[in-house]
Amino acid sequence: MSELAKSFEPAAIEARWAPLWEQAGVYEPTLDPAKQSFSIQLPPPNVTGTLHMGHAFNQTIMDSLTRYHRMRGFNTLWVPGTDHAGIATQIVVERQLQDLGLSRQELGRKNFVARVWDWKQESGSTITRQMRRMGDSVSWKHEYFTMDEGLSKTVTETFVRLFDEGLIYRGRRLVHWDPVLKSAVSDLEVDSKEEDGFLWFVRYPLADGSGDLTVATTRPETMLGDVALMVNPGDERYTALVGKEVILPLVGKKIPVIADDYVDREFGTGVVKVTPAHDANDYAVGLRHDLPIIGVLALDATINDNAPEPYRGLDRFVARKRIVSDLDAQGFLVETRKHKLMVPRCERTGQVIEPMLTNQWYVAMTKPGADGTSIAGKAIKAVASGEVKFYPEQWVNTYNHWMNDIQDWCISRQLWWGHQIPAWYADDGQIFVARSDEEAAQKAAAAGYTGKLVRDEDVLDTWYSSALVPFSTLGWPGKTLEQDLFLPSSVLVTGYDIIFFWVARMIMMTTHFTGKVPFRDVYIHGLVRDAQGQKMSKSEGNVLDPVDLIDGIALDPLLDKRVIGLRRPETAPRVRENTKKEFPEGIPAYGADALRFTFAALATLGRNIAFDSKRCEGYRNFCNKLWNATKFVLMNCEGQDCGLLEGDKTECPPGYNSFSQADRWITSELQRAEAAVAQGFAEYRLDNVANAIYQFVWTEYCDWYLEIAKAQLAEAKAAGNEAAARGTRRTLVRTLETVLRLMHPVTPFVTAELWETVAPIAGRAPAAGQTIATAPYPVAQLERVDEAACAWVARFKALVLATRSVAKQMNIAENKRPPLLTHGDAEFVAQAAPLLKALAKVGDVQVIADEAAFVDATKLLPVAVEGNVRLALHVEIDVGAERERLDKEIARLDNEIEKAHKQLGNENFVSRAKPEVVEQMRTRLAGFVETVARMKAQREQLGG
Repeated sequence: MSELAKSFEPAAIEARWAPLWEQAGVYEPTLDPAKQSFSIQLPPPNVTGTLHMGHAFNQTIMDSLTRYHRMRGFNTLWVPGTDHAGIATQIVVERQLQDLGLSRQELGRKNFVARVWDWKQESGSTITRQMRRMGDSVSWKHEYFTMDEGLSKTVTETFVRLFDEGLIYRGRRLVHWDPVLKSAVSDLEVDSKEEDGFLWFVRYPLADGSGDLTVATTRPETMLGDVALMVNPGDERYTALVGKEVILPLVGKKIPVIADDYVDREFGTGVVKVTPAHDANDYAVGLRHDLPIIGVLALDATINDNAPEPYRGLDRFVARKRIVSDLDAQGFLVETRKHKLMVPRCERTGQVIEPMLTNQWYVAMTKPGADGTSIAGKAIKAVASGEVKFYPEQWVNTYNHWMNDIQDWCISRQLWWGHQIPAWYADDGQIFVARSDEEAAQKAAAAGYTGKLVRDEDVLDTWYSSALVPFSTLGWPGKTLEQDLFLPSSVLVTGYDIIFFWVARMIMMTTHFTGKVPFRDVYIHGLVRDAQGQKMSKSEGNVLDPVDLIDGIALDPLLDKRVIGLRRPETAPRVRENTKKEFPEGIPAYGADALRFTFAALATLGRNIAFDSKRCEGYRNFCNKLWNATKFVLMNCEGQDCGLLEGDKTECPPGYNSFSQADRWITSELQRAEAAVAQGFAEYRLDNVANAIYQFVWTEYCDWYLEIAKAQLAEAKAAGNEAAARGTRRTLVRTLETVLRLMHPVTPFVTAELWETVAPIAGRAPAAGQTIATAPYPVAQLERVDEAACAWVARFKALVLATRSVAKQMNIAENKRPPLLTHGDAEFVAQAAPLLKALAKVGDVQVIADEAAFVDATKLLPVAVEGNVRLALHVEIDVGAERERLDKEIARLDNEIEKAHKQLGNENFVSRAKPEVVEQMRTRLAGFVETVARMKAQREQLGG
């Protein structure tokens, strides 16, 4: 017999198979135009850190889909990569420099960028190690980094082409500005949360001396840049004042009162100040009303020279206090109230974001291109036409909402790390966009300029380069076979939080440059949260490293590792508290397969996934159960005649194998499981895939069929029926071998280890160098479903469960094995008797044809009815003791029934409790009533 370890130990298995597959080139795609193709792009994780649970969840889905299609014989390509993450990476390296007492300015751009590349090598290798530990079957030969030379050339090429088409331009607009980074940031990097603040009510005197208007503001420092006051045109309180002027406090200049529907009459006093340079909504108002735009904040958020001299150079928050004090001293401050407000902060630096008017580069989203269609228009059409489909479908509404309200895309960032914008400036203000210094000089010369050119120091938004990966990673702008086979890719798997930032932009850029959509399907999954549904974050201390769950880790080293990884020692107490609460003795080693199966089982089409490590423990037990089932099959089948001819190339002679009803049933259930799994993969319902596999393997195959097979083999041996033994052995090993292939996409390691031993015995000896990873995936043959056999086993299982229930009710120990008395359906019971004895743990099965004789034999015994069969376990009972037991149990249940009736009769409870709690109470009550009725019938039989 082949040696398998006593129990499933994942570490050794993973260490063996992961490098073997990679070295054998299993993960590299075939490039056969005659085959169907499946490809998938990895949402590139930021190179700044390590993979978190969200990445692990996302990658489990992608790898399961990839392995599934590879086994189906598709040209299969999963493209891995990492994103240079401009802002996040620059911040990490700048903090490292701060620890050394240095700044990037002291280092200079060239040396700073070199230092970032060093950090990328360190961090990027951590990510790839984690992916390998997860079992991700990516094509490492296609691995990319968004700052690689090839991708950088694509970035430059697209920029130049868009500029030449008039679809990229430079303009002065309001952007989200981080005054510490001194850079524009994207919406995704702005995290708005409610904070405690104040509402200051400020009096603006009317210029004609006829009174004043009171304005409520949360940002008094920006009033230095006010250019108007504004009221709602329908607000009768202020209709007569529209067109008049007020005096701007502390500044002394006159500004007009205007009317605009934007004003909420219910907020504050119904009068608002208009500061176009420092508020996005005010900016839109300013454009509508042709108002001047006066910025009073410098790029570092200090007050600039447009403000009165006393405030110049002050930090914005210092200026705020000074301004409030001066307003009060000069009689302009009417009132101060505490106020809750949404404060936008940069997710990376924690700084309060300022709307800032700056010169930036933009992609025109709605301007028609050379073909008459805008970039956004093409992307909207791609989804409307069905070329790109969303799963679940309702996310189309979110996509369309964003796309139909789209603004031009600000693509420039004031950083050093990233793709430097390929634009050069002449002394006379001309701009030359080119692919290189030489080309820029040529374009300048052609325009009659031969002076010095200075390259734009800004870099491109990280999302710009990541929007290109569907085609930049396949060799564009050249023509390659990979583009023919793998563009569009088959599916994009991603979270709902980046539908606009990444998904939409990939559709826009790919359709514009290639005329193809980037992918056919978009599977949107929820975000991974902790077991309590809370967002996993470093500051909360509830972040888990997937490799910690795979390998296990002792408590104290874990905490040290977490704190170091956080780079925030102040969070250490919270990390320690959360970790001890969930893992009092450290994290057990669950293995990659158990973690992957957990993620698959949680992959519903809902919004969020509550990750509970207890599920990992359950699925590790599942892997161990499969391991033990394999040992049983090997023990009974290895070296035995399993009813298979050489290579199983032809059918065995008639009568060589004899298949029981149970053999035919488990084969039928296997076909149904295969069909359910195929449907789950087709619908991107990995939860249905996992549940179908789990139900079949744990319940039908292990809990039922293995026990039945054990009894069938014993019976066949006793009867000398080798054909029946061969039929059972063949069914055992063939079903197990198919199950291993069925499970492989979700649990690659344990299935590979077991299949290597099981496949030859099952007559499916792998070809030289073949592993389960390239074996054919099972395909359901529903014509093999034997409904009669399934009905037979269903009746048999019901009898077994009824017998076990009676034994439990009578507290009969398993080793007692009393005779089973039955009446009704004598032929079926007699046929099932050998299996009933084994699975119901009974002695002889006695079929009593005469009803009166059965009643007489069981008059003091509990009788169960299952279908048209009545059954009882024949045991000698102490009538007095049984009466006493039943009386006590009936009294206890009557008390439970009374309590349940009271609770359900309480209107407060029924109306306030969760519906599922009320329903659970009703179900319990029904169960109590049924049990008491049965026990009272038994008690009546005992008399006394």
